[in-house]
Amino acid sequence: MIIGYARVSSQSQNLDRQVEDLKKHGCEHIVQEKISGKNFDRPEYKKMRKKLRFGDTLVVHDLSRFGRNKQEIIQEWESLIEDSIDIVVLNLPVLNTAQYKDMEGVGKLVSEIFLSVMSWLVEEERLRIKTAQQEGIKIAKRKGKFKGRQTKYHANATGRDKLVYDNIVSELKKKTSVRDISIKTNVARNTVYRIKRELEK
Repeated sequence: MIIGYARVSSQSQNLDRQVEDLKKHGCEHIVQEKISGKNFDRPEYKKMRKKLRFGDTLVVHDLSRFGRNKQEIIQEWESLIEDSIDIVVLNLPVLNTAQYKDMEGVGKLVSEIFLSVMSWLVEEERLRIKTAQQEGIKIAKRKGKFKGRQTKYHANATGRDKLVYDNIVSELKKKTSVRDISIKTNVARNTVYRIKRELEK
């Protein structure tokens, strides 16, 4: 089975271009995810990984969609190869493991070298973006324009956010565990802990 994996880092970003290219390649199923690529601790990716079987092919639009941590990219790549799962990176034809199946030596070596170089570049790009964001925040703080991330769930929230907040408060009063509340409401544990601390005050 040919499975596509499309990923962007934030909810505001669009997956359409990746999905369209994966469909053109012939992907029978496409997994979509909006989460950081700093590691492979991603819910949808992990579910997909468990379902991948011998002979399947995993297709990504570019290496940065696969991941952004050099060491983890290489480790995950090797793990997939060990499980006899082929990998295709659409914008880097040299990173297509299927074409090296019958090639001992040269083809495999080219792929490994290229993967190492490209994964390093992908990680460097992630660090560059992170550094630029930090610098931007520093400048904004100096100018008094940086307000930080807005709190979503609070006592004065409106609409759905208020309903979620009230639900969390209700569960906390029932002594429901933070873990269970997080699962039930699909809200991060840190947020539930914050609300709990506020109520305790």
